[in-house]
Amino acid sequence: MRWIRAAGRGLLVLAVVLAGYGASGAVASGGSEGRGPLTLATAGDLTGYLGPLLQGWNRAHPGEKVTLVELPDSADETRAQMITDLRAGARSRFDVLNIDVAWTSEFAAAGWIRPLPADRFALRSFLRPVVDTATYGGRLYAVPYVTNAGLLLYRKDVLAAEGLPPPRTWAELERDAKTVAPRHGLGGYAGQFLPYEGLTVNAAEAVYSAGGTILGDEGDRVTVGSAARDGIGFLARGVREGWIPAEALTYTEEESRQAFQDGHLLFLRNWPYAYVSASAAGSAVAGRVGAVPLPGRDGPGTSVLGGSNLAVNTHAEHPDTAARLIAYLTGEGVQRQVLTRGALPPVRADLYEDPELVRRFPYLPTLRESVLTAAPRPKSPRYDQVSMVVQAVVHDALAGYATPAAAARRLARELADIPRNG
Repeated sequence: MRWIRAAGRGLLVLAVVLAGYGASGAVASGGSEGRGPLTLATAGDLTGYLGPLLQGWNRAHPGEKVTLVELPDSADETRAQMITDLRAGARSRFDVLNIDVAWTSEFAAAGWIRPLPADRFALRSFLRPVVDTATYGGRLYAVPYVTNAGLLLYRKDVLAAEGLPPPRTWAELERDAKTVAPRHGLGGYAGQFLPYEGLTVNAAEAVYSAGGTILGDEGDRVTVGSAARDGIGFLARGVREGWIPAEALTYTEEESRQAFQDGHLLFLRNWPYAYVSASAAGSAVAGRVGAVPLPGRDGPGTSVLGGSNLAVNTHAEHPDTAARLIAYLTGEGVQRQVLTRGALPPVRADLYEDPELVRRFPYLPTLRESVLTAAPRPKSPRYDQVSMVVQAVVHDALAGYATPAAAARRLARELADIPRNG
């Protein structure tokens, strides 16, 4: 489920946690207009506790029963099945959809999901940037449920032995990856560089962290410029010079996490779940892991926002129940449980400053900083095509088949060839 993991390994679990907490929501049943049974489309249940939670919801709300529709674990297959169903119009089976944040623009532009009344949701309580992932054309089309941002994980013990702080710029990262890592028998730096959605994320972060963008706000124009050359060049130089190990070109989130957790890397770009895993008992680096925001060209960098949004099918028969369920799922109580039971980053800002939660999840302040300075993936009604272009172009540059300048020109050219409308 590589794409889901691109928003953090937790998204695979998120799909299950999401439906589970929906099952326990204290939403009153009734026969009012717009209320009634729902289906919730999500990825496969891997936790074992989803069934009982759904049974609890259904016992308490027989008039608004939620039926779970489990789709394949593969994000590409999940997206494809959702689209196939949504194209059925009034014959659609799905009412509420758990969608990757990058799908919102595509689904909204196609008319598959309905605009939502912002005043029904506690959007002002959310971390500010996450709401942007749920909008298209200036309107709210989904509600953020879980967010995510990339972090730079590092070996605290190694940097402490060298008397060095964690890097804040690419130059500092490159220096330490080149010089410090080899002295300790480590690879320098890795991210997710296999040509899949994770590479789109890493490439976008490199461009953003160089001060650039890829597309206009709604995908209406290509904005690739010199920052794309610089961002691609930073990554390509790392592979060419060896401080990014060659095997990193085959890494998804899991392979890169495992390499860091097994003690083979000094630095790793990944989602917070990797910090949790590497810090857990049994990890080869437990107790020796730090996390800071991603470095950038001239200072702190910019992460891509990951996470999941909740959307309502345009043809859902019971939109009031759907909206009330989403409001519950994004309420403070459920959001707290998403963090404590699923180790997934919540969208509610106050949870990141809760002393009890910070003691339990010490990366929360760093994650909050990263989310607040993060940016969405390029918005486009043709996001799948945009992502495939980015993956192909950037991977060729990392593999040495094109110079960064040539890659940036090709990226601009091929993105310009993608139709603007849905």
